[in-house]
Amino acid sequence: MENFRKVRSEEAPVGSGDKEGGPGSGPFADLAPGAVHMRVKEGSKIRNLLAFATASMAQPATRAIVFSGCGRATTKTVTCAEILKRRLAGLHQVTRLRYQSVRELWQSLPPEPTPGQKPGEPAASLSVLKNVPSLAILLSKDALDPRQPGYQPPNPHPGPSSQPTAPTSKRSLGEPAAGESSAKRSQPEPGAAEEDQTA
Repeated sequence: MENFRKVRSEEAPVGSGDKEGGPGSGPFADLAPGAVHMRVKEGSKIRNLLAFATASMAQPATRAIVFSGCGRATTKTVTCAEILKRRLAGLHQVTRLRYQSVRELWQSLPPEPTPGQKPGEPAASLSVLKNVPSLAILLSKDALDPRQPGYQPPNPHPGPSSQPTAPTSKRSLGEPAAGESSAKRSQPEPGAAEEDQTA
């Protein structure tokens, strides 16, 4: 593939034999019509996604939100869902993992021109169909069925999971830290150690 460059990448249409092929079905077929669907892409900005998601979930009419991403966007998808769960306490979560077909279109690079060579034929193109992991995370204000696979109950203790640490103060390299004395430790003299042993 060194003589080709990727022109575009698009999700392949779902086949008619797939059970999830209905309009608007996705991985969560029984979703309420007012649910917000956030499609996370590789180049999406997390702060933009979360600003829209937080504003949407603040509205009383919005009861659920779905974050979905495939390929390299799966880590951003998880990050967005986890940050939103920390911002809004009491959200129930269901996670679905599956594979999705992505069609990539590659075009051949033009050969380096040689003296006297006329422009040749148009560049050849190549279409590649790949199966990439796809992740969809449903966050709901309403209780969900805890028996379904991928269910996580709301976190009983919202906020950071780690214990708060003592505040640290900024100091320059030569200053001692709080609690340290500025005097050097006194070293026992060699003769004093012998007196302690004989006593």
